[in-house]
Amino acid sequence: MYQKIVVALDGSDSSRWALYEALEFAQLTQARLHAVYVVHPWCMSPYAGYFDPDELRKVLREDGRIALEEARRAMADRGVPGDTEIEETKDAADDIPHCLARCVQRQGAGLMVMGTQGRHGIARSLLGSVAEAFLRRAEVPVLLVRRPQDLDEIPSGL
Repeated sequence: MYQKIVVALDGSDSSRWALYEALEFAQLTQARLHAVYVVHPWCMSPYAGYFDPDELRKVLREDGRIALEEARRAMADRGVPGDTEIEETKDAADDIPHCLARCVQRQGAGLMVMGTQGRHGIARSLLGSVAEAFLRRAEVPVLLVRRPQDLDEIPSGL
């Protein structure tokens, strides 16, 4: 089945649920898990005069470090082999879905797991959707995970 699974993390509850599901799949298929966090410092470019891009990059990298440390602990606790990385978009024309696609290809992954907020209508069009944009160009199966509305916390084991 799957030998390598990539899971995209962004620190949100949805991505934590995606990590939980990716761990379940990895255990079932005895796959290796690769957790990735994408730093996209260009997302604030309209406000370039109002912030220091190097400071923003540091904050985003620290958020990534925290999310990936949680993933490392969860992999170790569950006995799932894997690794983590922080990726960064190349420039203002690059985006998170393209960066994730390059990661999946470079890793030779057979499955991508990612969280989704499940926004609809205007909210989706105004905010964009990384999951939807990735899904449209995906060359591997994609498992989209939404945080269940009736559960406040992730089951034990993460």
